[in-house]
Amino acid sequence: MTDTQPPHPSDTRDAPTTPTQTAWERAHAAPVNWRGRARRRLARRWKLIAGLGIVSTFYVVAVLASFIAPYDASEQSRQQPLAPPTTIRFRDSEGRWQVRPFIYRLRLTDPLARTYSEDTSARFPLKLFPRGHSYKLFGLFQTDRHLFGVAHDLSRRSGAPQNSDATQNATATQSATQSANASPPPPPRVYLLGTDEFGRDRLSRLLMASRFSLAVGPLGTLLAGVLGVFLGCVSGYAGRRVDALLMRAADAMLALPDLVLILAARAAFPLVLPPARAGALLVGIFIAIGWAEMARLARGMVLGLREREFVLAAVSLGLTETRILFRHILPNASRPLVVQLSLMLPAFLLAETALSFLGVGVQEPAASWGNMLVSASNLTLLGQQPLVLLSPAFAIFLFVLGVRLLSDGLRRDGDLRAR
Repeated sequence: MTDTQPPHPSDTRDAPTTPTQTAWERAHAAPVNWRGRARRRLARRWKLIAGLGIVSTFYVVAVLASFIAPYDASEQSRQQPLAPPTTIRFRDSEGRWQVRPFIYRLRLTDPLARTYSEDTSARFPLKLFPRGHSYKLFGLFQTDRHLFGVAHDLSRRSGAPQNSDATQNATATQSATQSANASPPPPPRVYLLGTDEFGRDRLSRLLMASRFSLAVGPLGTLLAGVLGVFLGCVSGYAGRRVDALLMRAADAMLALPDLVLILAARAAFPLVLPPARAGALLVGIFIAIGWAEMARLARGMVLGLREREFVLAAVSLGLTETRILFRHILPNASRPLVVQLSLMLPAFLLAETALSFLGVGVQEPAASWGNMLVSASNLTLLGQQPLVLLSPAFAIFLFVLGVRLLSDGLRRDGDLRAR
């Protein structure tokens, strides 16, 4: 047997005295420079930033809908019903590349089958900020400029035969005679999402519909949240009788199905209403059915905070109940209430969409995402143009996704601040 020799003291004097960091500790270690700290904050709050970006983009588009939309949402083109989306080209029919994007005129070849073909005899270039129908920007400034459109000057094919001077003079004389009897046809329209059965531009209607859909749902959510928070705070801080009365009313509202209650309330009013009155009616219905959930949450938060040390200190200082409730208790309960409010918004937006889809919301010719989805009920059209007909559903999905990311980001940000 050989004896095991102990290590010499000189062999261990250079060994590290601190324990080795694990992989988790290295990944979550605090960065030493400002770039690392910025990346870490961005990684923690990416949901908040993404949700805020999506929701902000929707509302910017809704505010600038009249400017972005190339045409009036209610203007009809009876010669082009159910036209397919216009193809924007950079290469003409002869294979030549063009610097400016252009389109060809669409012609209805079969009125029964609703088939179209392109007339490649002339190119119509696109341009930025063309003149179109008049509107008020931000509701204040009268203008007729739009983001994009078709230029009024057309370009003939380069391979078309050129006339001699005599032929040009004869043609000019003949065209001058004909111009007195007939005016030149207007330039074609660019339909990025095609047209509906009445020849209305789907993109313009989709943009204008965002104003109604993104105004009714959020406004109803905000007002229902304010009313519910107020009643919940009063119920949680008042006596037992007031608490019992308000909470039994809230329990009765929560026991009823939301969509059935909305339909019953809407059926009590005339079917055909102007868009402003229909929006006000829907906001009132959303307030009536949405306050109970916020009231229950606010009451629970108030009951949990009224026995905290800072509230007892405010009571000992002789502050009024109103000041204690709205100055000390409510700010500490704001984060869960804001998250709950953001969770109610998609439900009200989908409720407005369902009402308009069923025909009891906003009526034609006004546009909303719900009544635009009525065209998707035609299975034949849905099979031909699924992406175009379901574009309002895609818009609703993206907005609801943005709201969900925003609410999750707010909750996570609140948890990080509470640590």
